[in-house]
Amino acid sequence: MRKVIVLVIAIMTMATVNGQTLTERQKGLAACACLMAQGDLERLEPAVRTALDNGVTINELKEAFSQLYAYTGFPRSLNALGVLGKVLENKQANWQEGKPWTRPAEWDDARKAYELGVKNQTQVSGRPFNYDFCPQDDYYLKSHLFGDIFAGDQLTASDREIVTVAALSGLGKVTPQLAAHKQGAVNMGNSQETVDELCAWLTQEGYTLSSVWPKGEPNTAFAQYFIGNSYLAVLDKTGLCNVTFEPGCRNNWHVHHGAVQVLICVAGRGWYQEWGKEPVELRPGVTIAVPEGVKHWHGAARDSWMQHLTYHANVQPGNSNEWLEPVTDEVYPR
Repeated sequence: MRKVIVLVIAIMTMATVNGQTLTERQKGLAACACLMAQGDLERLEPAVRTALDNGVTINELKEAFSQLYAYTGFPRSLNALGVLGKVLENKQANWQEGKPWTRPAEWDDARKAYELGVKNQTQVSGRPFNYDFCPQDDYYLKSHLFGDIFAGDQLTASDREIVTVAALSGLGKVTPQLAAHKQGAVNMGNSQETVDELCAWLTQEGYTLSSVWPKGEPNTAFAQYFIGNSYLAVLDKTGLCNVTFEPGCRNNWHVHHGAVQVLICVAGRGWYQEWGKEPVELRPGVTIAVPEGVKHWHGAARDSWMQHLTYHANVQPGNSNEWLEPVTDEVYPR
């Protein structure tokens, strides 16, 4: 009989934050910003719908995607706006347009834009900031990013930093900027608890893969038995491995003969299913002991990365894996 054990282990639950200060509206903005930064248009479309359902206005999303061109580039900004336009082709009655867009006065006065930028950049940074190493970027930051862009009135200053932190979290490999904007989010009116919860939520929901466990290398040796991409990190000589699944990735139905496979979810969200039974959701701390000889599969959720540790127990001589048919979209949980 399979046992599902929920483990309370600090290293697996370190991202859990008490207090729940993050609102559903903020989550909607953050999810859209994070996926926009990754260029993940397939996941962005349902995220936009959810954000609109949860109180984010159409004009707020336009401003968020426009602002983020300064962090992610015009192509991803324009692509995200294209997704928003596509979603609005079937506009729902409960979706709000938001307050009318007005042209900021700073756009017609370069000095005013620059002065506003200096003010905003100083507040975000917590001190006057001058990038003398590259005067061009110093001017662009003050006059354009923190001036022209921040002059818009659809998003509050605190909203802008929620959007920026989420985008940088999804972008990856921008650690100095992410750290600066996490502090900037507090400086612009968010509580430290909200910022911590935001980063934890992005990881827990699988929008980002922020994990103490190594992602590993592409799992090419077993790629023929997977739908989507997976990554394998061998952790020690005993056979303990960490497997990372991209959103939507799952392995084929398979059977372990002569061994019990143990799965310990350590990041993101996914699924485990035995033949003839309902799927079991995998979240950090959930452990599965797969009985010997039982047909099963496991993988990430459609909209989330997932990592699990795996090893074999009760290993018998002549043990083997039997790979079977793929897990079809009809079987794969939505």
